[in-house]
Amino acid sequence: MRTKSLSILFAALFVIAGAVFATGARAEGEVPAPPAIGATIEDFTLPDVDNKDRSLKSLAGKNGTVLLFVAVQCPVSNAYNERMEKLAADYKAKGIAVIGINSNVAEDAAAVKAHAAEHKLSFPILKDPGNKIADKLGATVTPEAYFLDANNKLMYHGRIDNSRNAAQVESSDLRNALDSALAAKTVEKTEAKAFGCSIKRA
Repeated sequence: MRTKSLSILFAALFVIAGAVFATGARAEGEVPAPPAIGATIEDFTLPDVDNKDRSLKSLAGKNGTVLLFVAVQCPVSNAYNERMEKLAADYKAKGIAVIGINSNVAEDAAAVKAHAAEHKLSFPILKDPGNKIADKLGATVTPEAYFLDANNKLMYHGRIDNSRNAAQVESSDLRNALDSALAAKTVEKTEAKAFGCSIKRA
């Protein structure tokens, strides 16, 4: 009887372990790989913080667009608030638009709007219900940047720069990509791994 009970116990543990492993595998596989550099990103529409639908096409810059996945509560994303705003201001005059995207399920439009006002973020920030665009682009953290050229071709993907601490920045990867594209030069560094808080998916 005891042997039978132990057998049942081990069988149950095996099933539970298998379920945990499978869940982990599914979670791992929920985020698709990002598009390859050079891929064309299709137009999409998301609501802004006032629940008005905005398309990528309507917000894009004539010389390109930067998509920035951002967050309200992430300390890493918040460490970049001033840099992201400066980026938007510096490149607006050069025909490159900056668009923020918040894909965190627990951060609603009201929180995103209040956060943008508090930190004086003037670029549009869109909500991504069900993290559809985060999934489409394979975004995993905040902040994470995607630079699209005038034809929505992906030119750069990854971090904004190399350090959360603005005083320790040694490599402005995103700006370098934008400057190269504006000068009609090849973007030498097309990818640099993004770091930050994980996007809290639905």
